[in-house]
Amino acid sequence: MEHGVRAHADGRSLRRADRAPSGGDIHVAQDGPPDAPAGVLLHGLGGSTTWWEPVLPALRDLNVVRVDLLGHGTSAKPAGGYGIAEQARRVGAVLDELGIRRATVVGHSTGGAVATSLAEQRRGLVAAIALIDTGPRLDAFLGDSFAGRLLTTPVVGELLWRLRTDGTISDALSTAFTREGRIPDRMIADVRGMTYRSLTATDEASTAYLEERPVPDRLVGLDLPTLVVFGSRDRRWRPSSAQDYRRVPRARIEILDGVGRTPMFEDPDTTGALLRDFALAPAPR
Repeated sequence: MEHGVRAHADGRSLRRADRAPSGGDIHVAQDGPPDAPAGVLLHGLGGSTTWWEPVLPALRDLNVVRVDLLGHGTSAKPAGGYGIAEQARRVGAVLDELGIRRATVVGHSTGGAVATSLAEQRRGLVAAIALIDTGPRLDAFLGDSFAGRLLTTPVVGELLWRLRTDGTISDALSTAFTREGRIPDRMIADVRGMTYRSLTATDEASTAYLEERPVPDRLVGLDLPTLVVFGSRDRRWRPSSAQDYRRVPRARIEILDGVGRTPMFEDPDTTGALLRDFALAPAPR
């Protein structure tokens, strides 16, 4: 299979781009006016471009680029290539192919690590960065659901993955929400569609990135406008750890009351409005 980027814009047919780093095809969705300010949306572990659909109406005045990271959604799922820096290079290649030279980059959870790495690599490309429930450091991690812990346990996890059901996946995703309600089918389908290797390697890569250096420490020297959005009832990352980002110059922290770790689903109106206003804010002089 050739390596490249597969993109669609507002429902038009997929097209190829041959300048992406190796690893396999990367799926991209593009919405909104192509000449508008660009906003890039990067999902977290187990997610896809569809996780951002609830906030798209609020972002209609932006040129929105959503990317399925390697191993996720309909992007390729090879045996390797899941390092955070590698994922960030692929996102940069997508934007180069689309002709986007400056963008506000938004990342949810692990996607926030990828967004940060992209800013580290391509300071001229990233105009501003928004992080949604991205854990700042490893010791802020509260833990996963019982099913989630089992799935990442060597040997046992791989066996359970082969026997996975929608119910098992739903249990594993339970800590992603705080408000009562059924786990969206699209979330379950996205996780089910991953390979066990893509799931565990992405999880390991995220851990390694935080072990190397906390996210706020990485942002301090970048001097970027920064928006941090955190659910006050995040069940995986200690909500109070959002205050770690206060040491980042030009950082703004928004805590969403009564929301868990998926604000795009739990409070899409507020989340979308925050992202829109941040991305459309006048560039600092």
